[in-house]
Amino acid sequence: MKIGIVSDTHGCAATWRKIYNRYFCDMDVIIHAGDVLYHGPRNVIPDEYDPKALAEELNNCPIPIVAACGNCDAEVDGMVLNIPIQSPYTYLRLENISVLVTHGHNLSDDAKQVLAEKMKVSLFISGHTHVAVLAKQNGRIFLNPGSPAMSKRPDGIGTIARIIGSKLEVLDIQTGKVLMTEEFS
Repeated sequence: MKIGIVSDTHGCAATWRKIYNRYFCDMDVIIHAGDVLYHGPRNVIPDEYDPKALAEELNNCPIPIVAACGNCDAEVDGMVLNIPIQSPYTYLRLENISVLVTHGHNLSDDAKQVLAEKMKVSLFISGHTHVAVLAKQNGRIFLNPGSPAMSKRPDGIGTIARIIGSKLEVLDIQTGKVLMTEEFS
């Protein structure tokens, strides 16, 4: 099983092409935790901002993409994408891993824990902060893959995540260096 995980692409088509070609092109499925096309009113518009091109890239992607709705995603985004943007979350069962994906902009860490327990998931994915987080609590893994194009990390590193077999890893998109890792039990 190979799963690519991304969040907060915010219309950055060149970064999507880079991460797809380098990290996601052989995945079985790609999970997007929201804020797909629009840059958002609080963010500076990046030089590579091209939501129309990103929509075309996603629509032509040969790998299935599952997306949760972010706070910057709008009804019009769903009109140009061939993938459904699901709200407030999406649930997947991938082999022996149950996954809940939400953007997370309206959930505290405690609320995420409660929801993960209620839904009995082994992996809870959220985005929104543009900062990667990987933690294991009460046997459940909590992941925020960060943002590949609009990182808010102090070091500015863009990040994504992947699941390869039973290993979950957060990667620096520039170097491919594994920044964090966790094993599914």
